[in-house]
Amino acid sequence: MAVEKKSRDLVTNRKARHDYHILETYEAGIALSGTEVKSLRAGKGNLKDSYAGVEKGELLLYNMHISPYEKGNIFNKDPLRTRKLLMHRREINRLFGLVKEKGVTLIPLRVYLNERGLVKVELAVAKGKTLYDRREDIKRKDAEREMEKAFKEYNMR
Repeated sequence: MAVEKKSRDLVTNRKARHDYHILETYEAGIALSGTEVKSLRAGKGNLKDSYAGVEKGELLLYNMHISPYEKGNIFNKDPLRTRKLLMHRREINRLFGLVKEKGVTLIPLRVYLNERGLVKVELAVAKGKTLYDRREDIKRKDAEREMEKAFKEYNMR
């Protein structure tokens, strides 16, 4: 019997699945200060233009915006600072090998709280979609929607 893990999404990157082909996903921890965690729990994060990269053997997250916590005063950090992602060395080396390929990048899909209350990041190894691919996806979704609508009308008779 499978036990379903409970997690609460704090921030999602909805545009990522539209702009990229998702090849693989990984879970990583993230090094945050206390005020950043409080701000994320309040829903004040943004993953819009963020990406991850391997630099000097460390996995780093760039351009993730976490608004300053209102009651944080001097403990608040820079909202756009580079944050360290926490993964095993073997996984970081594997990601580094994948990212060296042309057109492959690391994109954060969501930031969430796991069942133990820790903040985690779901990272995706992704390949950018071309304009043609995006148009194909839109056509396919429209066709599915039309078929669903027609099927619903047919069953209502």
